[in-house]
Amino acid sequence: MRRLAARGAAGDAGEVAAPAADSTDCARGRHPSSRRLIDLCAIWDPGVFLPAVGWKRASGFARRRLNEAETLNSVREAQLELLEAARPRGPGSRERGPVLRMARQQQPPPWVHAAFLLCLLSLSGAIEIPMDPSIQNELSQPPTITKQSVKDHIVDPRDNILIECEAKGNPAPSFHWTRNSRFFNIAKDPRVSMKRRSGTLVIDFRSGGRPEEYEGEYQCFARNKFGTALSNRIRLQVSKSPLWPKENLDPVVVQEGAPLTLQCNPPPGLPSPVIFWMSSSMEPITQDKRVSQGHNGDLYFSNVMLQDMQTDYSCNARFHFTHTIQQKNAFTLKVLTNNPYNDSSLRNHPDIYSARGVAERTPSFMYPQGTASSQMVLRGMDLVLECIASGVPTPDIAWYKKGGDLPSDKAKFENFNKALRITNVSEEDSGEYFCLASNKMGSIRHTISVRVKAAPYWLDEPKNLILAPGEDGRLVCRANGNPKPTVQWMVNGEPLQSAPPNPNREVAGDTIIFRDTQISSRAVYQCNTSNEHGYLLANAFVSVLDVPPRMLSPRNQLIRVILYNRTRLDCPFFGSPIPTLRWFKNGQGSNLDGGNYHVYENGSLEIKMIRKEDQGIYTCVATNILGKAENQVRLEVKDPTRIYRMPEDQVAKRGTTVQLECRVKHDPSLKLTVSWLKDDEPLYIGNRMKKEDDSLTIFGVAERDQGSYTCVASTELDQDLAKAYLTVLADQATPTNRLAALPKGRPDRPRDLELTDLAERSVRLTWIPGDDNNSPITDYVVQFEEDQFQPGVWHDHSKFPGSVNSAVLQLSPYVNYQFRVIAINEVGSSHPSLPSERYRTSGAPPESNPADVKGEGTRKNNMEITWTPMNATSAFGPNLRYIVKWRRRETRETWNNVTVWGSRYVVGQTPVYVPYEIRVQAENDFGKGPEPDTVIGYSGEDYPRAAPTDVKIRVLNSTAISLQWNRVYPDTVQGQLREYRAYYWRESSLLKNLWVSQKRQQASFPGDRPRGVVSRLFPYSNYKLEMVVVNGRGDGPRSETKEFTTPEGVPSAPRRFRVRQPNLETINLEWDHPEHPNGILIGYTLKYVAFNGTKLGKQIVENFSPNQTKFTMQRADPVSRYRFTLSARTQVGSGEAATEESPAPPNEAYTNNQADIATQGWFIGLMCAIALLVLILLIVCFIKRSRGGKYPVREKKDVPLGPEDPKEEDGSFDYSDEDNKPLQGSQTSLDGTIKQQESDDSLVDYGEGGEGQFNEDGSFIGQYTVKKDKEETEGNESSEATSPVNAIYSLA
Repeated sequence: MRRLAARGAAGDAGEVAAPAADSTDCARGRHPSSRRLIDLCAIWDPGVFLPAVGWKRASGFARRRLNEAETLNSVREAQLELLEAARPRGPGSRERGPVLRMARQQQPPPWVHAAFLLCLLSLSGAIEIPMDPSIQNELSQPPTITKQSVKDHIVDPRDNILIECEAKGNPAPSFHWTRNSRFFNIAKDPRVSMKRRSGTLVIDFRSGGRPEEYEGEYQCFARNKFGTALSNRIRLQVSKSPLWPKENLDPVVVQEGAPLTLQCNPPPGLPSPVIFWMSSSMEPITQDKRVSQGHNGDLYFSNVMLQDMQTDYSCNARFHFTHTIQQKNAFTLKVLTNNPYNDSSLRNHPDIYSARGVAERTPSFMYPQGTASSQMVLRGMDLVLECIASGVPTPDIAWYKKGGDLPSDKAKFENFNKALRITNVSEEDSGEYFCLASNKMGSIRHTISVRVKAAPYWLDEPKNLILAPGEDGRLVCRANGNPKPTVQWMVNGEPLQSAPPNPNREVAGDTIIFRDTQISSRAVYQCNTSNEHGYLLANAFVSVLDVPPRMLSPRNQLIRVILYNRTRLDCPFFGSPIPTLRWFKNGQGSNLDGGNYHVYENGSLEIKMIRKEDQGIYTCVATNILGKAENQVRLEVKDPTRIYRMPEDQVAKRGTTVQLECRVKHDPSLKLTVSWLKDDEPLYIGNRMKKEDDSLTIFGVAERDQGSYTCVASTELDQDLAKAYLTVLADQATPTNRLAALPKGRPDRPRDLELTDLAERSVRLTWIPGDDNNSPITDYVVQFEEDQFQPGVWHDHSKFPGSVNSAVLQLSPYVNYQFRVIAINEVGSSHPSLPSERYRTSGAPPESNPADVKGEGTRKNNMEITWTPMNATSAFGPNLRYIVKWRRRETRETWNNVTVWGSRYVVGQTPVYVPYEIRVQAENDFGKGPEPDTVIGYSGEDYPRAAPTDVKIRVLNSTAISLQWNRVYPDTVQGQLREYRAYYWRESSLLKNLWVSQKRQQASFPGDRPRGVVSRLFPYSNYKLEMVVVNGRGDGPRSETKEFTTPEGVPSAPRRFRVRQPNLETINLEWDHPEHPNGILIGYTLKYVAFNGTKLGKQIVENFSPNQTKFTMQRADPVSRYRFTLSARTQVGSGEAATEESPAPPNEAYTNNQADIATQGWFIGLMCAIALLVLILLIVCFIKRSRGGKYPVREKKDVPLGPEDPKEEDGSFDYSDEDNKPLQGSQTSLDGTIKQQESDDSLVDYGEGGEGQFNEDGSFIGQYTVKKDKEETEGNESSEATSPVNAIYSLA
């Protein structure tokens, strides 16, 4: 038998229950300020609209209100202080554990949407009136712009123009426009109209007109009797896609290997077009490191190759709005070269330039020009830096930032590393960047100075302000930019200076302060902040509301709840000033709070565990100084739905009848529905099945009926599940071992958890095991959850054997426990059981103190004391707090102490890096914990004040030096001495014209030591070095800069060592100079040895001059291979060697055995046969040559021999001398003249003219005229050959 018990339902807190949300964020939207400010924050979670209020500096009018409602202040203060901690669940939720809900979903009532919308808008900074129609119609609201076109509005000239402007307010606002700062009279222009109930302009060109006539700057004004709101200044421009100017482009002549720039110069469009290059046949131009398109649209060739002449190049411009592509006349290239053959085999040559005879060149910049340039970019935009270089071979581009690294999270390389893009630029991205272009001939750099400016951006955007009469408030408009933006205030679209004076309003720079506001203070204020790069415009209205309490939910709701569940009763309301809310039951008694009831600060009433006696009528009353309002909620408690006789697993033979029981107990006032699932899918009840209220019968069981069957008993509020597995056997099968025949699975979850033997520190937990699914249960894991520190998080409590279903659990004081059980077998773990009821243990003083107590400075004049907070099982009581004590070590001064509720405390105004004794003791409402241990901590560190002195350097070898210095005095460290650190950099190389990186490097020497070694230096270089001392704060001052020079070293291995074998007699070797010479090269040493398998020959040594990079070796043995080792030499010695081997022969086995094969008889016979075959082929070729190289026509067309064919009487062909024979390709006519035969390969294409004839040896000496368009005629035919020569010819 398997069972999944899932209880609770959609109606735990009533059929009208709405989904829960988070009220905490709403409460965070605004905090109490010194200017008595009301935030209408629609806290949807508990369903109450609560204005969040600060009361510290209330006006006189507000104080009079406090005298009339003396409890109002305390309620508001409690709301602000405790709302952060209140996260009540929504009505109908089930915090006792997960449930499977299948009840129908309810549509929330209209007030739910109003509440939810109000919360969202208040969180986004816009204070809104609830959407309840009755409130909307009564409360006034100044205009608010809700939709407008972008500042730079580009339109398609083929469409009508639409300039958007929408606003809301109560009463609904009216609209008017200005164009170029002058009133725009829409009524005078028949093409211009305004949308209904909107300020959106529509300019219609269906009856004619030019869109360009309407370009300009537009601004929308939305006005009602409480103020005027303004849109941004919208600059209207019409998209332009001008045609490319006609031009004739001459072929571009360029020498192979030279750089080339093909300029695009697209016509100026609006917006700028997208540029791309294609051939005139619309084939894309392949781009790579050598050929690429620049950011300006030009096409750059770092070096031109002969293959670039195979296509032409056309610049294309794609315009966005018109969706058109315009193509410029194509460039054609004429490449002058020393090697006119474009051999495709050279394209993969490792050094194609030398193979084609192209001279190598050092890099030079094609874009930008020179060695330095500057660029300005606005904050938030993308910065694109570009460097395109020419050279042979094609240079590589690398990017660096002076004084720092490139921002890895924002920087990316584009266009084959020729462009550096930094996204979302900020001020820290300014500075100097440089690109390095290098190839094997050298390198150059270009420095780009980047300046970051900024259009205005908000630091504090003004928000709508809703106040009660007599309240204080303020509007703040803070923005930043580069240059610093100016701030201008306006009211209702007019400059504040020209507005009527208001004694309750005071302007202080970027802030407007309101004091003792009244109904007449309502207006819309505009803040305009601008600099040379742009502007920001924000509207914020000031509205004054005086509203008595209003209930927002339907009256007399019915809430139906399942017994023992948790529920919450909501009473959403609205009012200004904020009303207080109280709950009463059955119209009598005191305010409900405490025990099984908990009233949240937002007014919602939570009942922790529903009992029968909780049924009744609950009344909520909202009160402020203007009146009160009340609503009633009727609560009905229903019995849970339970399956008390569950279906059991069964094994049945095919053809038999099976009955699965499912008997249910439920609340009689609820409608019960029983349904069945098969393999977790709805079961189709066919004619072989019968479903009754308490059972399912299957007649004539078949193999397809095998599977799991789930009985689902559900009401409107909850449901219960039970599962069983049906196994169907064939007639002849009778299993001897049922467990072996059935599939194994994870166990079902335990059910019906019960708590008994309740004690202060223990409780007995009992459960009913679920089905083991044919695999015995081995263990049970008991988990617990508490609702104070980590609600909703489950922790392992203990583990018990699988034979146990009841256990005594040891508990900690003052924990509100809830338990669940998980069963385990060899297949896996079950789903957790449904949670048990909660049980709270009584409190006690803490028995331990927090662990991991530390004292460390975060600044030079403080010490931060931290510790690991205690969890729920070690708190032992409510209101857990920590007593923190500290004093300076060894001073015998009194202990300082403070009580902290968090997990850290910062001690201020401390001396620099002094030791402190620290103690942290836990305390709750029942008492203090044990005496804590004393921990030593230190106050903050400051930067060291002294640098190491008398720094001495001794060169150890070409890559290492020894350092020695005088240590600093301990009192100058001002912290914990971490290490001495050497900063060094390579100033230059002793080799001329060798660029070196001057990037600073560092070597660390931990601890207080006077000496160290710096290694991994570059030989033959000039270095500079500085020393510092380092503590936890950072580096101290730098020592005197020391200079030293490293001696010569051995060079690195020669680069690109290549071995080629053009034939069996010679081997060619080529190499490049070492990447790091590390001194003056005096030559190269080549060692090579012949080898054949495991046999080695004598090693030969060759020495070369430092300028030689090629060597050709004559092979002494065509069979053996060679192993070459090449190294460069300086005065110090030979460096690292590069090793290569000569290529292996194509068929090494044949080569090794050729001497033996040549003496074999079969090999001699094969060679003779090949020689005879070659002789026969030569004879055939001779005959074909004598006949003109064409087959007889009859061989192709099977034309029968005609009577006109010349032949001897004996039937043989008459082969005449060559001089008397007609030309091949001609035909003899009836009158004996020769007719020329048409040929596809006419000699006219090659001849120079004049009378043509053949001389005696068959050579062509004159003109041979053939008409290309003449239809081919049939040539002379011959019969089958009868002579041996003809036989050979026919074979050919």
